[in-house]
Amino acid sequence: MTRGVLLDLAGVLYDGETAIPGGIDAVSRLRQAGLAIRFISNTTRSSKQSVFERLQAMGLTITKADVFTPAHAAREWLLRNGRAPYLLVHPDLAPDFCELPDRDKRAVIVGDAGDAFTYAALNEAFRALGAGAELLALATNRTFRDADGELSLDAGPFVAALEFASLKRATVLGKPSPAFFQSALASMDCPPDQAIMVGDDAEADIAGALRAGLSGALLVRTGKYRHGDEKRFDPRPTATVADLAAATDWILARRD
Repeated sequence: MTRGVLLDLAGVLYDGETAIPGGIDAVSRLRQAGLAIRFISNTTRSSKQSVFERLQAMGLTITKADVFTPAHAAREWLLRNGRAPYLLVHPDLAPDFCELPDRDKRAVIVGDAGDAFTYAALNEAFRALGAGAELLALATNRTFRDADGELSLDAGPFVAALEFASLKRATVLGKPSPAFFQSALASMDCPPDQAIMVGDDAEADIAGALRAGLSGALLVRTGKYRHGDEKRFDPRPTATVADLAAATDWILARRD
């Protein structure tokens, strides 16, 4: 029996600045059916506060505890492990790392830094790793759908470059890390085998969720989806559907 649903955001609820038709109504239908929902995003260009405010502006009634982002997970990791951050992230993400205690030991935090991915910045991060810093990847997505509708490089290729150069393996904090899915599920007291993931990324959202033990993962043909994505990664989606509205139909029809 399905008790909880994890929803990706970009490409599922909205595409750029535009809400995907039927998405907000679909969230309402899931809630009316008594299902717990968490919004889990691999965004590394927006702070958790800005994601929260955006969802509120779309008409969703939520709390900040309903939203899970890799930057929040990274902040918790730094506090647990007594490290200070070297940030290789987008400037808009910096607020998520403010007011952290100063530490002697450091961790390089890599997100989608956009134009901040300069040689100088990458080389400084590489040197920090050589001096003993840990390597944390907010996400390892290969691509994202950019404002012009085309795919652009995401954080993953830059994480791979730093891994290759430093001979260090990154700790991944966002999707497809099983711990990221499990943290969201634990917050609503839902076992993985009673949860469904809905996303537009066949690798990070879908294969990642299934490897984390979720009972199902639905790939939507919106956002970054490209024809044939459902066959590119294993495990493959439980089902591929048109959009979040269709995913909701699928979930509610099979709930029992």
